Amino acid sequence: MDLTFTEEHELIRKTARDFAVEKLAPGVAERDEKGLYPQAQVRELAELGFFGMFIPEPYGGSGLDSISYCIAIEEISRVDASVGVIISVTNSLAAHPILKFGTEEQKQKFLVPLASGKKLGGFCLTEPGAGSDAAAQTTVAVKDGDQYVVTGAKHFVTSGKNGDLFVVTVMTDKSKGAKGTSSLVIEQGTPGMTVQPGEHKLGIRGSDTHAITFDNCRIPVANRLGNEGDGLKVALTALDSGRMGIGAQALGIAQGALDASLEYVHQRKQFGKFLKDFQATQFKLADMETHIQAARLLLYQSALKKDRNERYSKEVAMAKVYASETAMWVAVQAVQIFGGYGFTTEYPVERAMRDAKITEIYEGTSEVQRMVIAANLLADWAKAHG
Repeated sequence: MDLTFTEEHELIRKTARDFAVEKLAPGVAERDEKGLYPQAQVRELAELGFFGMFIPEPYGGSGLDSISYCIAIEEISRVDASVGVIISVTNSLAAHPILKFGTEEQKQKFLVPLASGKKLGGFCLTEPGAGSDAAAQTTVAVKDGDQYVVTGAKHFVTSGKNGDLFVVTVMTDKSKGAKGTSSLVIEQGTPGMTVQPGEHKLGIRGSDTHAITFDNCRIPVANRLGNEGDGLKVALTALDSGRMGIGAQALGIAQGALDASLEYVHQRKQFGKFLKDFQATQFKLADMETHIQAARLLLYQSALKKDRNERYSKEVAMAKVYASETAMWVAVQAVQIFGGYGFTTEYPVERAMRDAKITEIYEGTSEVQRMVIAANLLADWAKAHG
């Protein structure tokens, strides 16, 4: 496994890092406090190509590898995790399934504008009674000629208000259970589609999160990804890619918390010494760095397998669960290092702790990741032992 970074990788890192420091950092605290969506910054990132990173060049993307994608989201999320998830959702949960399952006509209609950043994507899977149990869909799509009539509700949709098109999992044949689901691309503003008021959230407050309802919403059959019954397959393919993006987001949150801690321990004195000179502080920093580096290696391992077109569900689940739990743990350690100041909005570590929590939940909870890891592990053992 070769983890040598190319000049292109380093250029992407520098571009993302410079943008984060210069364009995101100045307003990140205000956007968090007021729940402001970063419209101007998203437009600039689109112009830089961050919304079509691994989309092939013929469709207007950059055709980059998954390591590049992970680097970019990590660097952005070191400063603003809300922007990190906006990038991840469009790339992984909207563009990726369209690339994998879409027809040429669908790719021209939906993928090209996503790649250019002219349109943002979203993903509608979770429902009030179907979160971790993704097969328990109640949003139905009844075929009527060359259209589907869609009725139901989706919850916790990232970019629900600001997204332009959504990959939506629907039930097309209830009698078949999970095998009766399908995936439709539904465009913002379609009659019968209503975006509900935004959620008030603990963290990632700069991204918008909404419920979306569908009331006899008519969608062309031509908007279906793959065949009828492929819905769960499309969703799980999207989630594998999405877990890579969220793993990178979590990694960025953790790295940002460590960055802030390193700066603080060189400034803050207690008992006549800088915090950096206390062994207790040094051990915390050492453990934070070790966890982060381990998470990064797991993430890159999954990225390499994806780029080799190998199955990577187990590896990305390991990367996601470890990176997200690392982000939460590192952020808590950072708040402890800052002491009382860490509990205030004067420093960024309290925001890191709030932002980190969601990485253990969306794109599959930590419990779901462990289910995926165990299922793959047991299947591999059974295969090896006949």
